Amino acid sequence: MILKRFINLIKDNRERHKRTEKLTNEVIWANVFHDSIRGVDCLNNLSINVGRWAGNYSFFYILKRILFDVKPQSILELGLGESSKFISTLIKNDIINASHVIIEHDREWINRFNTNFSLSNQSKIINLQTANKSIFNKEYLGYVDIENITNDFSLYIIDGPFGSKNYSRFDIVNLAKQFNEKKEFIIIIDDYNRNGEKETAQELLKVLEENNIAVKSKNYDGIKSQLVIATKAFEMALTL
Repeated sequence: MILKRFINLIKDNRERHKRTEKLTNEVIWANVFHDSIRGVDCLNNLSINVGRWAGNYSFFYILKRILFDVKPQSILELGLGESSKFISTLIKNDIINASHVIIEHDREWINRFNTNFSLSNQSKIINLQTANKSIFNKEYLGYVDIENITNDFSLYIIDGPFGSKNYSRFDIVNLAKQFNEKKEFIIIIDDYNRNGEKETAQELLKVLEENNIAVKSKNYDGIKSQLVIATKAFEMALTL
């Protein structure tokens, strides 16, 4: 009994240490992010909710640097939310010039979002319903008919739909099957700290390799994690 309690105590201390480390990393990312937007009036005046269901500070720092330094001309965002406001604000203020397509399944959320925030003319919401799909005998939640959208984007932000236990947000893999070796792109997979996103990322990298598309990747850790995958033209996204 004493030995079991001692083992449980060690496990508990390890978990506490991991949580403390994540929180410390998040505080560091918060300071780095706020330093990075100094002098950018439209972002300093933008009200965004960071964390919880929305992107955390490592996510927003990565996104800010990619948008400013790479200036992608076409953006696909899976999931409508705080990052949609962030991107659209930069477009409205002529900091980036990009087409911005947002896929969202919840019509009520779209209406509420549009009531409180005005997207740029170059930002477009497409309402696609979600359904349970399957891969490798596992179910995941995906967007209906997403494979039929125009798929010529240079930045893919994978933060929707709701996560699944296995092969979460696997739609990006199906989209990547349409890529060829000449395509240059960056993919940001949010919530990479979860097993379902890790499984999807593993399959995504396999598909890219099978299509002879050379990429490199890097994991960024805060309270949540992001995996960034980039082709050679956009490798700077791995040095942020």
